[in-house]
Amino acid sequence: MSWDWDKLKQQQESRKGNRGGIPPQVDEVFSRFRNTHLPGATVWVIALGILALFTLVSTFYTIDQKEVGVVQRFGKFARETQAGAHFKLPFGIEKVTKVPIHLVFKEEFTDKAGDGDAEYGLDTETQNEALMLTGDLNVAVVPWIVQYRVKDPYKFLFKVADVRSTLRDLSESSMRMVVGDRSINEVISKREEIAVMAREFLQKELDEAETGILVTTIELKKTNVPTPVQPSFNEVNQAVQEKEQVIYQAREEYNKAIPSARGEAERTIKAAEGYALDRVNRAKGDAARFTAQYEEYTKAPDVTRRRMYLETMGDVLPKLGSKYILDPEGQNVLPLLQLEREREPQTEK
Repeated sequence: MSWDWDKLKQQQESRKGNRGGIPPQVDEVFSRFRNTHLPGATVWVIALGILALFTLVSTFYTIDQKEVGVVQRFGKFARETQAGAHFKLPFGIEKVTKVPIHLVFKEEFTDKAGDGDAEYGLDTETQNEALMLTGDLNVAVVPWIVQYRVKDPYKFLFKVADVRSTLRDLSESSMRMVVGDRSINEVISKREEIAVMAREFLQKELDEAETGILVTTIELKKTNVPTPVQPSFNEVNQAVQEKEQVIYQAREEYNKAIPSARGEAERTIKAAEGYALDRVNRAKGDAARFTAQYEEYTKAPDVTRRRMYLETMGDVLPKLGSKYILDPEGQNVLPLLQLEREREPQTEK
């Protein structure tokens, strides 16, 4: 078809002159479109092009390195596809759901204050999660964070209706089980140990429920008692510290006094044992000497008796001092009075 550009330009200028530069109305555009006649082949080409484009878009798909594609055929699980470009049936026959298996998700069980419960400083949604009863019947505020990822896309999509709600319920149950077996002091001081045990319990429950979730970490935040009982709890802790201090001082005094007393008792026992051993040995020696003398006496009684007499007199007489031998016929005792005087000068010399 040939176009007369000059004539077309004149028509455009005349329209602008008549309407003052106003663009055509919507009804005029539709009227011109209806009056335009396109060949039938052109319409079919456009329709086929649109259909081909739609088919191409709904047939090919790509999966990222951190994802797994789950293909459903008429809603039923068909297969899993890994990273890369893939082909599927178009027109809604097959549907692809991309599941991020390497992405780490997070669920928080916090104790942020809200308007729901001013008594414990918790909001309505989190007060039941954070408040827990310990093994020694105390109430503790235990906030924690669960980090997890998908390890089985099939179970994650099809086995559990609401995976997130199930995860939160099982997390709360596991944490309450672990906290319920410990005292309030252990809950405050042994957070890492509690987190490890809670993770083991939670993973076991998730596997039994076939959720397809792998718990990577459980982190306990700062645990404490509710605000209304905080002063009383501090007083109890102070009393416990004072008790431990007194016990420590008593043990220190015990460690000083008991070893000293034990040493003194051991020394006394050793001294008594030494004295007993000395007395026994002396007695044995005396008995042996007496036995030997008796044996010699039985061999020669007269000689032994005389020897014993002389030895005894030799030991006794020097200890008696001056000795005087009197004649039984002597009648005058006056000469005896001068004996000591005559001996005194000799002793002085």
